[in-house]
Amino acid sequence: MASSRDRQRKLARAKLDRQMARRAARVRRRRQIQAGVGVAVVLALIVVGSAWGLGAFDRDPAENSAAEDVCLWTPQDATANTNLKDVGTPATTGLPTEGVRTMTVVTNQGAPVTAELDVASAPCAVASISHLASRSFYDNTKCHEITTEGAVRCGDPSGTGLGGPAYSFYDENVPTAAPSPSASPAPGQPATYPKGTVAMIGSAPGANGSQFLIFFKDFTTADPKYSIVGRVTSGLDTIEKIGKLPTVDNGNGAKVKPKDDDVVVQSLTVTEPAGTPTPTASAAPAASPSAG
Repeated sequence: MASSRDRQRKLARAKLDRQMARRAARVRRRRQIQAGVGVAVVLALIVVGSAWGLGAFDRDPAENSAAEDVCLWTPQDATANTNLKDVGTPATTGLPTEGVRTMTVVTNQGAPVTAELDVASAPCAVASISHLASRSFYDNTKCHEITTEGAVRCGDPSGTGLGGPAYSFYDENVPTAAPSPSASPAPGQPATYPKGTVAMIGSAPGANGSQFLIFFKDFTTADPKYSIVGRVTSGLDTIEKIGKLPTVDNGNGAKVKPKDDDVVVQSLTVTEPAGTPTPTASAAPAASPSAG
């Protein structure tokens, strides 16, 4: 009997050992599978992260190739304001946003005036002037005002101060207000609008169009309103000469109109760098009667 019981215990022990061995093997396999899955997940995350960083999940390249809008042109109603002249609008995309352009203004008052237009600071103003110049918009127009702020005002074909193209655009590069409206800046501080500054002026604040100012003397103000677009590089003596012309009442009580009304912009051109495509202009629907 003892030998029979011993044999049964051995058989039971062997069965238990086999069960434990199978159980241990299953645990090992489960751990191996879990480890493998974990490694696969980590590798997948690395691959996905790398692909994401390289732009694999970006939108269709055709969509990405479309340039973002650089400028917004607000339509103006040329039927409500007959001083406006519709020559289409500049492009909204593909416009330069860096570098400089050279503007050359030929008048009947002396040597040509050249100015550097700052594309980085005022891309929309430069785009607008370039577009209008390419349409001969400024040719044979008059500088209708010699302002009390010390600037020559040009760019309105109607000569009324209400004219411009059939679109407008917002301010871009208005200088910081001076601490006081004194005629001279504080020691060591530049004028708000130094002599030679070229700036946009609209018939309503923030509604710029074609009209611009060229300052023939320093002007400092606590309330700057004009977007600076560039600076004169040569021909400033011509602007200073115009600034000395006698003025008469402009019909609105302001003695700012050149007496003989003969300051004529014979031509205005803007250079483009070699290899720069000219954006295609578009026609603008009518909307608002304001101008600049």
